[in-house]
Formats: sequence, C-alpha cells, structure tokens
Amino acid sequence: MGIYLTPTSSIPFMCFVTLFLTPKVLLLNHHPYYQSTRFSGIQVASMTNLAALLIFLTIISVSSAQAIDRIGINYGKLGNNLPSPYHSIELIKSMKATMVKLYDADPETLKLLAGTDLRVSIMVRNEDIVELATNETLASQWVQDNVFAYYPSTMIRSIMVGNEVYSNHNAEQWDNLVLAMQHIKNTLHTHDIHDIKVGTPLAMDILGSTFPPSNGTFRVDTLTTIVPLLQFLNKTGSYFFLDVYPYFPWSSNINTIDLNFTLFRGNITYVDPGSNLTYTNLLDQMLDSVYFSMSKLGFSNIPIFIAETGWPNQGDLDQPGANDYNAAIYNRNLIKKIVADPPFGTPARPGTIIPTYLFSLYNENLKYGPRTERYWGLLKPDGTPIYPIDLTGNQTVFGPLQEPKNNLGYKGRLWCVVDKMGQTGNASELGLALRNTCSRLNGTCESALGPGKHCYEPVSVVWHASFAFSAYWAQFRNCGEPCYFGGLASLTTRNPSHGSCHFPSVSL
Repeated sequence: MGIYLTPTSSIPFMCFVTLFLTPKVLLLNHHPYYQSTRFSGIQVASMTNLAALLIFLTIISVSSAQAIDRIGINYGKLGNNLPSPYHSIELIKSMKATMVKLYDADPETLKLLAGTDLRVSIMVRNEDIVELATNETLASQWVQDNVFAYYPSTMIRSIMVGNEVYSNHNAEQWDNLVLAMQHIKNTLHTHDIHDIKVGTPLAMDILGSTFPPSNGTFRVDTLTTIVPLLQFLNKTGSYFFLDVYPYFPWSSNINTIDLNFTLFRGNITYVDPGSNLTYTNLLDQMLDSVYFSMSKLGFSNIPIFIAETGWPNQGDLDQPGANDYNAAIYNRNLIKKIVADPPFGTPARPGTIIPTYLFSLYNENLKYGPRTERYWGLLKPDGTPIYPIDLTGNQTVFGPLQEPKNNLGYKGRLWCVVDKMGQTGNASELGLALRNTCSRLNGTCESALGPGKHCYEPVSVVWHASFAFSAYWAQFRNCGEPCYFGGLASLTTRNPSHGSCHFPSVSL
C-alpha cells in the first residue's frame, strides 16, 4: 500500500545544502506545526453572526450521550483574522468537543477555559526544553505559572513538552527532552497532582520503517533518546502522543494507495504478511506501525493518543485530494471510529480507546508551507463551518457536498509566480523576498535578470520576483520547499515565459 514517509536517505544532497540557506525548508511530509502565542490585528465575527452560528452548531451536534474524552480539537492561532479566544471557546463548546489542545499556555485562554467541561492540554515551547531540563527550579516555576495558576478550575489534563521535536535535527533538544518532562512531572507529584499526563507529540517521521505495520521500527538515529522517553511514558502511565495524517502518504502515492481505503470507506482490505492482521483503513496501519515499533523495544502497553489528525480542505495544484469533500468524509468517518462503543481499537490493539484531537479548529492564514498548511480547519476564520460535522458521532446523515475534481492530481507543467497579494501589497516586502531568494540561487538571478540578460525586461520587481520564485521552487521542490515565499507566491498553469526568457517549471 505504499510508504508513510520520505526516508532521510532519499533526500537529494542539494536539499541538505539548502537547509542551511533557508531555515524553513521542509524535509519531511508534514512540516512541524509551531504556534507562537499571539498575533495582532485579530478580527472578530459580529455577535449576530456568532449567535446564529452557535444555534446552528448546537443543532447539528446535540447528543444525549457525549463521548467523554474521545474527540477534541486543536486550537491554533496562526491567523490574523480569527475570532477572539472567548468566541473560539464558545464555538468549541457548542460543537460538543470534550477536549481542547493549545500550542502554548496562553493566560487569557486558560482563564476563559475555567469552569468549562473541556479537558485542556497545554504546551511547552521547543526552545524552552533545554532550559527546563537544566534548571529544575525554572521547570517548577513554569508549572506554577502555567498550571497551578489555573488548575483545577481549568481542567488541565496534559502538558505537551515540545512539539514534533524529532522532526527537527536538534540534538540538544533530543538529549534534554525526557529530563524536562521529568522535572515537570516531579513538580506535579510534589503537589500531589496525579491527573495531569506529561508527554510530547511526535510525528510519523519518528519511524524509520512503517510498512507493512509489523515492520514498524523507530529511526536508528533516535534510539538512544527514544528508549528513555518510552521508559518515562510507561513508568508515569502517560500516552504516546502521535501526529498522524493519512493524507500525506496517500497524496504521495495516489496510484498505489486507494483513496477509499484512506477515507475509511469501501470494502478494500490489506493483510499484513508479517502479522497476518487484516486492515481496512490506512490510519490503522499507521497506528499499528507505531505499536509494533514500541513492542520491539519492549514497550507493549503504552497507549496511543492521537494529538493531531485531519484532512486539508484546500491545497495547491500539486496537492491532490485536498478539498472539503474528502475532509468531511475523513473526519466524519474518523469520529465514528473513535467514539464507537465498544471501541474498535486497531487490528494490533483491538478494543483500545484512542482519544483524538482533530486538526484543527480554524483555517489559519499565517501558517508557513504549501497551501494545505493553511486549510485544515473545521471552521472558516469567521467561525462558520466549512462543512457540517458532528463531533459526537451520532449524526449519520448530512447534506450533499460538491464532488471533488482534484482527487487524481494535476498533470502538466507548473510555475511559481507572484500572486495577487504580492502584486498589490508592500513593494519593499516583495523586493526583500526577491533579494533573499536570489541569494540562495548561486548566480541564477545574475545570469538571467541582470541588465542586458534574457529575463531583464520588463524591469519590474514583480517580474523579477516571479522568475526567482519559479527558479527556486523548481530547484528545491523535491526537498519539500513550497511555493509560498512569505505568502507572496502561488502556483499557476499559465506559462509566464516571454520571448527568450524561459521560466523554470516543474512537470507533474
């Protein structure tokens, strides 16, 4: 059925070179989702629209029996057009979520969550891990400031130390992760608090082998630090928090992985030759590859908690299947699986409850990366639903959605050019992006855009930036570099070449 990640060994050498040139290069299928604490310019939906929306969401989500601690929502704030924390929490409650995961420990949000029935997860920033590991007093103060200041009125139930730490090759963070977790756990224990789990969310790239599931193993370079992490989780009764996205392996292997198998529908099955277990969906395969990986290291009893999963509702031309139809089908069927009573579990762990955070509450327009990165939300920035969904799993009939047209993927040539926002925005910002991009192209701009060269005219920052963006993207797309450039660029099927000036392109 294909592979689940791009092994590091298959990445071209030039990608490692560009890693030092552009700090946000994407080397793996899913770029680590990092949240800063707040952004300015937040816009709020009107109270009239909000009231109407709350009524709508309540109608579609009413349930006589909630699936307690099964389905939660990741609440990210990487947008400059999102509702306030107050309105966001009201929306989360109206959707009947039982849990909410934050990417920080924002005081305003934690205060607003006081007195609600929502179980809350907070997060330590990656850059704070080393300091909390080397200074137990500081770790204790972090818990005082970010947990005890709100607990128990705010039902904090887990502390995530870092986010996808192993997706970044930062040896210092790897080496100090478990000690930072231990210091936080020690402070909780000292104050006789035992209902807060301490863990760290990891992406599927933590594995070196994923298929078939019985062949799952951790990456060799992580073993010296992953074993102490598993020991900590096992000893403290915590979870293996996992960010798992079937969309990525499917979209990279659309000819070998069936879409229906990925969306939990149809009658397709796969028998693992190593375990003889039968699989009916891709998510179970991915989860079991982690279970098998842990078992091979002697840890068979650590439960998985899905820290992130979902499906993008929009994407770039080179990102097949990113649409609201597939997103609705995936999330609706996922919810039915997770809230099933008795629980389904996975073939390797039948009957196991797998608590899950959906990613994410909103489409977030400030996220770095390909277009999909900004379109994982259940709600639009104004708080209205992108598609109807029932987080309780009780609703089985929904209105029709428009059939998708991009499931097979685009075939043809693509160029990365300045988009409308880049053309009408700040000229100095575009000029800076042009200079930065050219500085990474080792003379490409000088040989094409210099005075008298074949792409010099028309003399326009938009024209020159479009050439530079297209050249850079064409060279480094295989490394995971998106056509983004600070939100100033987008893909086009229209050839911008002119006269003797030929823009670099990618053929799909």
